[in-house]
Amino acid sequence: MNFKNKLISGLLIKRYKRFFVDIKIKNQIITAHCPNTGSMSGLLNKGNRVWISKSDNPNRKLKYTLEIIECGKSKVGVNTHSSNKIVCHALKKNLIEELKDFSEIKSEAKFGSNTRFDFLVFKKKYKAFIEVKNVTLSRKKGIAEFPDAVTARGLKHINELVKASKKNYKIFLFYIVQRDDCKLFTIAKDIDPAYAAALSKAAKKNLNILSYDCKFSTKGIKINNKINIKI
Repeated sequence: MNFKNKLISGLLIKRYKRFFVDIKIKNQIITAHCPNTGSMSGLLNKGNRVWISKSDNPNRKLKYTLEIIECGKSKVGVNTHSSNKIVCHALKKNLIEELKDFSEIKSEAKFGSNTRFDFLVFKKKYKAFIEVKNVTLSRKKGIAEFPDAVTARGLKHINELVKASKKNYKIFLFYIVQRDDCKLFTIAKDIDPAYAAALSKAAKKNLNILSYDCKFSTKGIKINNKINIKI
């Protein structure tokens, strides 16, 4: 996934009202949109270096969007809207070992009366739903965790994926770790026990769980390496 415009570097001042962040760029303080509804635990220390994008849309009230936060020496992608773009690029370029050579890839695919999954993919005698989750939390060195807050939406997606498997769809839950410093992925059971229990139950059935980290550059973010999973 390439950024449309070159990112702008600044220093984090604070996040507030969930969707707003104040950032210092040189001697100016600007307010940017924060496209992440999670707690962003461990990332919001004042003075952390950040990178923001600027919109070309003249009608947007907030011209800037928070994209990346540097935590220690590691970069963390916090724009949850980027995760699907990163995975879509990887699917099209066959960068995911377990998901290759599809004849068709559909985004925002409808299932049932009130559910949409991030992707529906096809090849001969094969159809699969893929739901993508963006991961930023790391409370122990080298370990990525999800979720960083209670997620009713995430729990619903697990249950709906299991329903889809009963209708002969293959089902995948793809945890994309928008960090470059983790070698293991696990579930934050203490943060959302109900989510952890549902995932563990689904994993014993037909749910395929994948996790990859990301590689950052000045041009964009892309899938990097497969990460070990411990559920």
